[in-house]
Amino acid sequence: MATGGGQPSGPPPASGARDVGRLERAAHVTRGEGDGAFAGERRVHTQDPAGTVRSLSYTLRMQQPPSLSIVIPVLNEEDEIAVILGGAIAHLEERGGDWEIVIVDNASTDRTLERAAPYIDGRRVRLLRNEVNQGKGFSIRRGMLDASGDLRLMCDADCVASLRSLPAMERMASDAHVVVGSRSSAGAHVTRQQPVRRRIVGAGFIALTRAVLGTLPRDIYCGFKLWQGDCAQAVFGKVQLDGWVFDAEALAIAQRMGYSVTEIGIEWNNRPDSRLSIRHSLLPVLGELTKARRNVRQTMAAAPVEGERTHSAS
Repeated sequence: MATGGGQPSGPPPASGARDVGRLERAAHVTRGEGDGAFAGERRVHTQDPAGTVRSLSYTLRMQQPPSLSIVIPVLNEEDEIAVILGGAIAHLEERGGDWEIVIVDNASTDRTLERAAPYIDGRRVRLLRNEVNQGKGFSIRRGMLDASGDLRLMCDADCVASLRSLPAMERMASDAHVVVGSRSSAGAHVTRQQPVRRRIVGAGFIALTRAVLGTLPRDIYCGFKLWQGDCAQAVFGKVQLDGWVFDAEALAIAQRMGYSVTEIGIEWNNRPDSRLSIRHSLLPVLGELTKARRNVRQTMAAAPVEGERTHSAS
């Protein structure tokens, strides 16, 4: 018997039956997706109005995120290395997909390696060690070229808090070859600011860098940058500086090669024991900027820019 509106009378289908229908449709819609998908099997039990128990096994296929490498340079981090690696691993396990952490130790003389050892398995967490201090630029270049991820994140030892900004950066990396984390762009949240004097001097360094190398992102030296793998391989293969001006050199080369570079505000927590001495770095920085400009020009003379590159989505 029908009631008003033409709807059938009688008991409604059991909620379990409705769940089965929905799950069957979901399985049908998601089955057979392309490369990079992973499968998860589920089994549900339902009971129809007559009391008969039925079960349904179904497989859902979901798109797997791009593989991700995190490159972390360390130097005498015995007090923080466990926090750094524990935080990074927790984030990556929650993210899912294929991932690795590449630790590049710049000849630490404390217990950094001893305290990192429980996390290192040679596969997902790997160690590269410089026998002598080669500089931060050397360590990052070595790690980025050794990494295998579709995406490669440069992550300073004090950047664990910034991993909360990584999902937004990954979304931007589908439209840009390099995503620069910024402490000064819209949306940035810095929980511990640098001293005012240091910020003033830092702003002067950035202005000087741009004057020498041309238009670059606002926060050139922020230690949190996400690179597409093929771009990282091409650019860091040409970077020559071993000091901390390598950041500017790499970004300048990337732009001159036609790769797209964008910037996004991130979460950041400045460490109170920063190792960088502005006073002792000024003269070396001037020399490195001159070398960076010369290297960029020589690189481009050897391989002229052929217009903007076609973006390869990860």
